[in-house]
Amino acid sequence: MSNPSTVSNESIAPSDPETELLREYADRIRRSLKGPAQFLSFWIAIALPFIHLPLLSQGLGDPTVTLTFVVLLAVNVLALYAGHGYNN
Repeated sequence: MSNPSTVSNESIAPSDPETELLREYADRIRRSLKGPAQFLSFWIAIALPFIHLPLLSQGLGDPTVTLTFVVLLAVNVLALYAGHGYNN
């Protein structure tokens, strides 16, 4: 039987203090933007159905109206996903 070889950590570069500062800065920005982004997404998800109603009452016979409705529906779904954790 052979002895298991030891793996050295020489291939792992030591962390650069400048890189760590950039990561901390990026994390701080991400955390500070999360609340306002969730707030905005939540209220967009609440308001968009009121725009859907006139489009539906007009009818979806025109391709432009149908495309607008589908795009607004997709934006609404994304806003619901992004804003679902607001005020928790």
